[in-house]
Amino acid sequence: MVAKIKTGRSIIGAINYNEHKVRLGKAELILAQGYLKDPPDLTFNDKLVRLTDLAERNQLTLVNTLHVSLNFAVGENLDNDILQQIADDYIEGLGFGKQPYLVYQHHDAGHPHLHIVTTNIKPDGKRISFHLLANRASETSRKQVELKYNLIKAEDEGKQQKIISKALEQVDYGKSEIKRSITNVVTEVVRAYKFTSIPELNAVLNQYNITADRGSKDSRMYEKKGLVYWALDGKGNKLGVPIKASSIYGKPTLKTLEERFRLNEMLRKPLKEQLKTKLDRTLLKPLSKSTFENQLKTEGIQVIFRQNEEGRLYGITFVDHKSKVVFNGSDLGKIYSAASLTGWFKNENTTLNQTNLKEPNKDFSSHKFTDNISGSTASNANQESFMNVLFKEEQQDMAAIGRLKQNKRKKKRKGHSL
Repeated sequence: MVAKIKTGRSIIGAINYNEHKVRLGKAELILAQGYLKDPPDLTFNDKLVRLTDLAERNQLTLVNTLHVSLNFAVGENLDNDILQQIADDYIEGLGFGKQPYLVYQHHDAGHPHLHIVTTNIKPDGKRISFHLLANRASETSRKQVELKYNLIKAEDEGKQQKIISKALEQVDYGKSEIKRSITNVVTEVVRAYKFTSIPELNAVLNQYNITADRGSKDSRMYEKKGLVYWALDGKGNKLGVPIKASSIYGKPTLKTLEERFRLNEMLRKPLKEQLKTKLDRTLLKPLSKSTFENQLKTEGIQVIFRQNEEGRLYGITFVDHKSKVVFNGSDLGKIYSAASLTGWFKNENTTLNQTNLKEPNKDFSSHKFTDNISGSTASNANQESFMNVLFKEEQQDMAAIGRLKQNKRKKKRKGHSL
């Protein structure tokens, strides 16, 4: 839990901030401690006067307003009773337990959080000092609350990552608040996983019934580098209304993600060989596609096959959920590409190459990578023929790279003939 403290001179300003969120349907008053009425029965004037009446008893103290936010980790879904107890215990530890205060629960971010408003002027006109409140009293109170309610500790980032990841759930359209559900998943996936493109990001998001979408290449949204997030049904169809990236906590816009792509390109390099080693162990001998998928699943690796309507494989992506990294097969090496693996799987339409069967370990563990112009051409033609909505941009880029390589090889051959 992270506690943030703000002090100020305007009680009405602090209350107005929260009441505005209430009017927008993004917050609710869940506790009014020290008030004579229950929260639903309080008018705006009731909320305000209870605190300003105390503040007016000390005209010399100008900074008389305390506005606290208590922020919980993504996935810590606490009911109102627990939130009320947490607020009470934290305020008591802060030294404001005998003061009246208002507690609002906000729903406008990717993580659960509370806002608490009170005053430091006591009924006898004396003030509670704000000096070192954030650094001493707040830190002590926060840690006590974390221990009592078994909350994720603010400074324990490793433990936080582990617990958050377990808490992520699939978006269930119609049964959960869509924006909040999408925000929770997108925020954690973008933070934790190492991906270098939108398709690779979607390889993870699709598991939670979410997809990131730039729109068609001739759309205004694509031209303006816009990005939205859709909820999906079990078959991958888009549902409802998309959520703009700029409206999500952390703003995972295309610009933000592109900066992340560059960083992840470096961060995932040390994990490449680790993933290849796991794949090599699985590929020691020919096996069926389903066996390949299931064996890797036991090691925490998800295999995503991309195939056309006829069932022909043209792309493959690996998501290692233990190391939180995403790789396309071709990025790991030629032998891990869809074209090579299609010939390795048993019971596929494509005939298995008998030469490769003789020394499977050599082919997949110590393979010497060589250029094959005709094979490269066939592979690129194959990728251009079979389009998939999710990986459409990726296939077009791969085709362009293939043509560029062919032009370079032609120039080299001309140079040798001189």
